[in-house]
Amino acid sequence: MEHPFFAHAVVPVLSANEMRGWDRAAIDVHRVPEPVLVESAGRAAASVLHRLFPRGRVLVACGSGNNGGDGMVVARTLRAWGREVRVLAAGSKPPSDALRHGWSVDTVGIDALDASLAWADVLVDALLGTGSTGAPRDPYGRVIRAVNGAGKPVVALDGPSGVDFTTGVAAGDSVGADVTVTFGAPKRGLLLFPGRGRCGRIVCVEIGFNPLEAGFGAQLITPAWAASHLPPVPPNAHKGQMGRVVIVAGRPGMAGASVLAGMGALRAGAGMAVLVAPGANRQIIQTAIPEALYEDREGVEDDVFAKADAIVAGPGMGTDDAALSLLRQVAGAADCPLLLDADATTLLANHPALRDDIRQPLLLTPHPGEASRLLDRPTKEIVADPFAAASELAEKFRCAVLLKGAPSLVASADAPTLVSVGGTSGIATGGMGDTLSGVAGALLALCRDPRIAAGLGLWYCGRAAELAGRGRGLLPRDVAEHVPDAMLEKPVDESDLGIAGVTVDLRAAV
Repeated sequence: MEHPFFAHAVVPVLSANEMRGWDRAAIDVHRVPEPVLVESAGRAAASVLHRLFPRGRVLVACGSGNNGGDGMVVARTLRAWGREVRVLAAGSKPPSDALRHGWSVDTVGIDALDASLAWADVLVDALLGTGSTGAPRDPYGRVIRAVNGAGKPVVALDGPSGVDFTTGVAAGDSVGADVTVTFGAPKRGLLLFPGRGRCGRIVCVEIGFNPLEAGFGAQLITPAWAASHLPPVPPNAHKGQMGRVVIVAGRPGMAGASVLAGMGALRAGAGMAVLVAPGANRQIIQTAIPEALYEDREGVEDDVFAKADAIVAGPGMGTDDAALSLLRQVAGAADCPLLLDADATTLLANHPALRDDIRQPLLLTPHPGEASRLLDRPTKEIVADPFAAASELAEKFRCAVLLKGAPSLVASADAPTLVSVGGTSGIATGGMGDTLSGVAGALLALCRDPRIAAGLGLWYCGRAAELAGRGRGLLPRDVAEHVPDAMLEKPVDESDLGIAGVTVDLRAAV
């Protein structure tokens, strides 16, 4: 997913209920009249449409609710700017004439659907809004199918009709938009698949809400958030100040897990990376990554773990009794934050009492399959509601949780869930999780905050994947190589929309 940089460190991500709470707070507490919100939303959406599609006739398909009102404001605004515009009144009642502000806007009924679609060059979906759930009924379903089959660019207002704004589920027909202009803040369902795949480019515009007072349970990881939390490097720093990361990874035949995690840690700035692995893997490890230190897993001394600033355990380490014994040794000897990934999460799932042995700050980094073992629930339930699953894991294991997926989430008990939408589809390759663990481990050694380290690891790995530009051929080593480049970037506002009030601009994944 490509990101023009956006300068906001706090970009909330809302459920449908939270969005309704924002509406109520704006109207009841801050005395912003509802027509003003509708006017602001419609004019902002018109600005985005006019900038992205500056020529051609525009058909706005309006429903009966507030989303239809937003659409009428879009139509009237574009008409005032000299565009040819037509409104299709698809609901049981057309948008209020008061929204026209005296402008003549051609309005037709559902019987003119086919002719209007043929007439238009750009289509606007203003059918269903935040409160819509379930499969759209006709005539909305009919309009959605016709819009999707028209072969014209589609701009959706707030979210594509037919997509649940909280879950991302499309229970029936749903609009496939090229651009989605969402109001106030991105909605969860627009970032969760399959909804994300129906949105196209997401442009979030500010319309007058006060997010810090209204409250929210999740927020995007943005470049500005990452830059504000990335630990600085003192000008006189030495290796001892940059963090000693101990990585327990790679049973015999799995040396690559050690190498990828170690390279991730070093490229993320770790002062030292110590790889604890079997003797059978030593030659491969020290040949592939001579910058790292090596400790034989058999008979490793407690002192190795006691000297660490952060410990990463799990990638390829195995789940047998020997691995369990080693993990217990780590927990007993270390006095630093722990990151448990891969096999270590399976050991924790199989031996829940192990959590009581861990007194250090803890970060778990499961994928949905590992999360299903930790929660003893089907993987499909994890995928269906990752926000709930991540929060449940954080509560159950009293820790921060990085739940990998699309999007990846970071949950903890007392802070909003962090949402990562960075990276590309090329990260769907074995070994990416090992690299992420190493990067997050290096950051954990410096900031010692599992939630912050996880969010930083996600952002910089995702951005590194974008910078690598390898598409389907992306390898974990490519990500590690580009992490330093990602960390050197500055979070300046380079949005090519040039429109005031654009909060975030998310491009489609590649």
